[in-house]
Amino acid sequence: MTDAPAIDPELAASIAEHVDTEDTDALPDTGPLPDGRFLDRELSWLAFNQRVLELAEDPELPLLERVRFLAIFASNLDEFFMVRVAGLKRRIATGIAVTAASGLSPRQVLEAISERAHELMARHAAVFQDDVQPALAAEGITIVRWDDLGDAEQDRLHKFFRRQIFPVLTPLAVDPAHPFPYISGLSLNLAVSVVNPTSGKEHFARVKVPPLLPRYIAVDAAGRPSAPDHAGAESGPMSFVPVEDVIAQHLDMLFPGMEVREFHTFRITRNEDVEVEEDDAENLLKAMEKELLRRRFGPPVRLEVAEGISNRVRRFLVRELGMSEDDVYELPAPLDHTGLNLIADLDRPELQFPRFVPATHRHLAEVESANATDVFAAIRARDILLHHPYDSFSTSVQTFLEQAAADPHVLAIKQTLYRTSGDSPIVDALIDAAQAGKQVLALVEIKARFDEQNNISWARKLEQAGVHVVYGIVGLKTHCKLSLVVRQEADGLRRYSHVGTGNYHPKTARLYTDLGLLTADPEVGQDLTRLFNQLSGYAPKSRFHRLLVAPRSVRTGLVQRIEREAEAARRGEPAWIKIKVNSMVDEATIDALYRASQAGVPIDINVRGICAIRPGVPGLSETIRVRSILGRFLEHSRVFAFAHTTPGPEDGFEGPEVFIGSADLMHRNLDRRVEALVRVADPAQVAELVELLDESNDERTSSWHLGADGVWERHHRGPDGPLVDVQQALVQRQRRRPGSSR
Repeated sequence: MTDAPAIDPELAASIAEHVDTEDTDALPDTGPLPDGRFLDRELSWLAFNQRVLELAEDPELPLLERVRFLAIFASNLDEFFMVRVAGLKRRIATGIAVTAASGLSPRQVLEAISERAHELMARHAAVFQDDVQPALAAEGITIVRWDDLGDAEQDRLHKFFRRQIFPVLTPLAVDPAHPFPYISGLSLNLAVSVVNPTSGKEHFARVKVPPLLPRYIAVDAAGRPSAPDHAGAESGPMSFVPVEDVIAQHLDMLFPGMEVREFHTFRITRNEDVEVEEDDAENLLKAMEKELLRRRFGPPVRLEVAEGISNRVRRFLVRELGMSEDDVYELPAPLDHTGLNLIADLDRPELQFPRFVPATHRHLAEVESANATDVFAAIRARDILLHHPYDSFSTSVQTFLEQAAADPHVLAIKQTLYRTSGDSPIVDALIDAAQAGKQVLALVEIKARFDEQNNISWARKLEQAGVHVVYGIVGLKTHCKLSLVVRQEADGLRRYSHVGTGNYHPKTARLYTDLGLLTADPEVGQDLTRLFNQLSGYAPKSRFHRLLVAPRSVRTGLVQRIEREAEAARRGEPAWIKIKVNSMVDEATIDALYRASQAGVPIDINVRGICAIRPGVPGLSETIRVRSILGRFLEHSRVFAFAHTTPGPEDGFEGPEVFIGSADLMHRNLDRRVEALVRVADPAQVAELVELLDESNDERTSSWHLGADGVWERHHRGPDGPLVDVQQALVQRQRRRPGSSR
């Protein structure tokens, strides 16, 4: 066996400090590559959320957008605890946890998460309290506490409380006749200590803040018939008070005859991941509904308490909830900054990103008529590469499916649905098509995390309309983004296809950057037909021409192409690899990239979130650069580009090879999901995608750079001023197109 390649001594020493040597034997045998080459997945995710926080800290961003990033940070962290921390705790408790690929033991990971999460949550609270809140006040938007209000304002809120809040509150006592109540996950609560003045005995009670109440009450509107659920209709100076402050000042109405001694706000996060043993479930739909009920009662994994809580009440909560002190996060009030979205949505355009209206893709605009766009004519003419949100989703993908539903020549529509909206025109189009007598297949993924209940509702709605609804392959989530339309034309049946990187969700299509390919290419149509048959029936040995499909061929297909670039570099030929994904943790793919780097292949990786690869390590990854872009839009597209093309005598395709699709480089995507990548065949579109990747990774582009030590550093200003915001540059390009809205 050859010696392991050298690794930077300082990095090796740093790794050794954090790796339990007794656990390194659990790492897989990866040949000559050194131990410690993977960054930890969970800590990398926390680093991603830190990047979100850095946007909230940026005084150059519009103020209400900074408020929104504070809310996004809080929501992200909630989900991280509900799923990742909860899963880690469960595996430790059951004894099935194994050493992470980073070399850290499960308890080391949990301890590191706790330390880092405490730091980030304290920093998050400080940004709101010391920076953003004063900046809002300077703009006439004040978030005040009860004692800051004048007599007239308090009087209006007294009336509002009696009319709108008091009737929906339910105080719950804790005593021998009333056990400690169930505390729902992510609910905001008041821990109240009351004393019976007759007996002098002290009691504990819990008051839940009903989640249907507005998180912040607009003080100036509180005297009206109802407080606004959405304050966007208001303009000018506005004051808001947290709803729990109003409740706290009226506790005497909830406990008449008792003396309120103290009250404190708290909030818990529970394990809310869903697990269904599909092999044992006769009906997956019913099994999922049952599991969703169970999820509400998952064990608590985090307790947030407001600063100033008494030690006695804090200890009582920790004991009754069965938690440890490490799970407690004491923060300045108000808790739960996910509610800041209400403030971010205020009608103050001067404090928000400039309004942006997506444009119709130029090739679709070319066939627009006075009545509608003939999508089928446009697709017959050429493949159409869509880039949302810059290209309108509603005038492309949505129109494609709506026309298919209405067109009498369309015989069948097949569609995957992973996430969609409550008023989805996509769902409506499928229902219309089924009611018109077309064959309609909808593959609904009811295990899409946190959208399970919504997807169950859409599945039932579709079934009732006559749509053939299936739930995919047992044991696999169906995450691919596919549409197939079969149309009768003069020269026979023609198949029209859409393969995308994002969900068929009209609302998120305005906020996420995604790519999609509309094509009438027969090979893609045949590929999608085979894949849908595999998902709805039995076709385990399907072979594909322009698709890579997980779990069978995405990892192997990508690794083969990475190795092909390495071989080209060893022969002295030009070679390169460019990848854009949401997450990169798959060890086999990362090791292939390390070996390609050792062969001298320049590798550019753009990762929005988790990244376990260590770039720039001497002897291991010197030619690898990793960048991350966060901004106005959520970067969601996946692109895999290679300098050389896999030999394919059947198509004679030459030049760089580029795939787009649904797969991230994670175990769940490559092993436990049905994912699809499609090869882009049009040379102009290949060049367009390569240029997009190059622009995203350019040194003149604002981004975060990952170091070998796992630390991300923001690069957004140069010697001549701000670096290029690539998202804003794409917005400006779209606005310069003929006919675009300004």
